[in-house]
Amino acid sequence: MSQKSIDEMQKEVHEYINQFKEGYFSPLAMLARMTEELGELAREINHFYGEKPKKSDEEEKTVEQELGDLLFVLICFANSLNISLEESFNLVMNKFNTRDKDRWTRKE
Repeated sequence: MSQKSIDEMQKEVHEYINQFKEGYFSPLAMLARMTEELGELAREINHFYGEKPKKSDEEEKTVEQELGDLLFVLICFANSLNISLEESFNLVMNKFNTRDKDRWTRKE
């Protein structure tokens, strides 16, 4: 499978959502959906790395699947608000590289 840029992923999700009359959910509904997906990721992490094993009748999911679900909802959220995730990422990296540049101990 080929690598996709964030911009390409946002366009692909937008094309997918635009097939349907309902379109994107409202921001509040999107936040609820993101929270739900984050909870599912937390559950998988707890099963895989924590002290709570899965029940024998529980569906087998993976951290990779849950991260993908969360990424999809995040992209939908950004698209619905006309936010470029690439620009958002650049803003946060600029913050880390300037304001927080001396916050952690660097490797030598």
